[in-house]
Amino acid sequence: MAGKIPTQFIDDLLNRVDVVDVINRRVPLKKAGRDYQARCPFHDEKTPSFTVSAQKQFYHCFGCGAHGSAIGFLMEYDNLGFVEAVEELAQFAGLEVPREAGQQQGPDLRPLYTLMEEAADFYRQQLKHHTHSKQAIDYLKTRGLSGEIAATFTIGYAPPGWDNLLTALGKEKAALSQLLECGLINEADGKRYDRFRNRIIFPIRDPRGRIIGFGGRIIGDDKPKYLNSPETPLFHKGRELYGLHEARKANNKLERLLVVEGYMDVVALAQHGILNAVATLGTATTHEHLELIFRTCTEVVFCFDGDQAGSDAAWKALLTSLPLMRDGREVRFLFLPQGEDPDTQVRKEGSEAFRQRIEHAQPLSEFLFQQLTGQVQMETIDGRAKLAQLARPHLKKLPSGLFRRMMFQHLQELVGIKGGHLDREGRGGMETGRNAANRKTLNSQRPTPVRMAIALLLDNPHLLTEVDKVANDWQKWDTPGTEILNRLLEIIRSQPTLNKAALLERWRESEHFSHLNKLANYRFDLPDMDQEAELRDALLKLNQQFHKQTRPQPGNLRPSELSEELLNELKRRYPGSSGQNEG
Repeated sequence: MAGKIPTQFIDDLLNRVDVVDVINRRVPLKKAGRDYQARCPFHDEKTPSFTVSAQKQFYHCFGCGAHGSAIGFLMEYDNLGFVEAVEELAQFAGLEVPREAGQQQGPDLRPLYTLMEEAADFYRQQLKHHTHSKQAIDYLKTRGLSGEIAATFTIGYAPPGWDNLLTALGKEKAALSQLLECGLINEADGKRYDRFRNRIIFPIRDPRGRIIGFGGRIIGDDKPKYLNSPETPLFHKGRELYGLHEARKANNKLERLLVVEGYMDVVALAQHGILNAVATLGTATTHEHLELIFRTCTEVVFCFDGDQAGSDAAWKALLTSLPLMRDGREVRFLFLPQGEDPDTQVRKEGSEAFRQRIEHAQPLSEFLFQQLTGQVQMETIDGRAKLAQLARPHLKKLPSGLFRRMMFQHLQELVGIKGGHLDREGRGGMETGRNAANRKTLNSQRPTPVRMAIALLLDNPHLLTEVDKVANDWQKWDTPGTEILNRLLEIIRSQPTLNKAALLERWRESEHFSHLNKLANYRFDLPDMDQEAELRDALLKLNQQFHKQTRPQPGNLRPSELSEELLNELKRRYPGSSGQNEG
């Protein structure tokens, strides 16, 4: 990934996306006057204090102080880095993120993405035209797949032989290196050969639709039955979900994702009109998988076999889910009849019956307490005490909020105690992960004039017209505060259409961002506040401070350095004084 993301692109991106839409996809908002409101997703509250301004493209919580732009919200809510948040927003807006030329921030992966597309094209052509492809086509037909579904998932075929792909794409030395880097060929004892041979090929795409890896299902009885791409600069199996791109493409608004075990399950369900299934890639569900899911929708249903192995896998998924169970998110578990998988089950009973299974999947809360109560004797005091001992460590992993309170309440009902004693740690603080006790609220004290001016201009850039109505000698002052204020005025003058969100993002990589981010939290929407007058007053006081600070102090000067004006002033103040400093 070469170069920084251009500032102009960030400005354009924030101008194109609507922070209301971005947040509403994750936290349902309600109209409240000219703004939108919700209960804050970052702390536990009963009355909504989380406000989103379409005019300023800014969110703010009056309870815990959380605030920022659409980029900042994605970073906080989805636990993303800055670049990831920009890329997520850009994908939402249908834009490609550009990079400035110059300093390299990482390898340029574009040639690798191009190579993966070429490999996928090669495999597709082999499925259509290779002399041995009939066995692959017959296999797909026996699984009930149509040509349309095969095309939707760009399914291909790697023919028998050691060097089919290598011969087609590895004619140049650079291409050979890239084939190795992408895991498409292997190298041993100085020899290179195709990784995928005699397999049906399933391209694996990232959420943006770029091919990052492949999965191959063997034709015949050789081992391994399924083979994935290795870890590469593009492909990290613990972060990716097969079928997510196709599910997003098939649904305008995904409300739920069904997590299954393999590619054939995803494809078979799609064949039967169930277009919201994804699969992990040979690994248990990870924290990164769930973060990716919850960036897309608010509900996930895990689908497992109904045997002990399925129950064990479900428990692992539950444990991974607990720290991510913010209010509004839902995790459920679907257990199929023993010996069945989604592919066989949907073909056996049809799509409508399978949808009913999804609708009646077991909630996380029910599954958790079912598993724990099965380990104790609930009819005894000792058993119920043991239940509390087993459950508390798991429930403590839940984020603060209504769901956590209800889970502890249910545990208390099962154990037979009252008063909330089992969750004392979760009852105090309003914030999660924000160090609320250490935050200094700007509203509790009047800011200095320079801070007041910066905060007002951040909140309302149009107040720039008021700046030139007062004397601005302070602009000659070389202090950190006036340096920031001058720079802010320069940005607003050059781009007067920037809103609060875009202005703040201009400072994201600056050493001053933390300071400005705090100033952006100051409230200026109070009914009795005249913002123009506040800004004029702040600038006048700043000017007074400048003149007071920079005015020469007579007591520190030799008589020869005193001007005639200062000498006369001293004579008026101190009759009989010669103006000399006798100290």
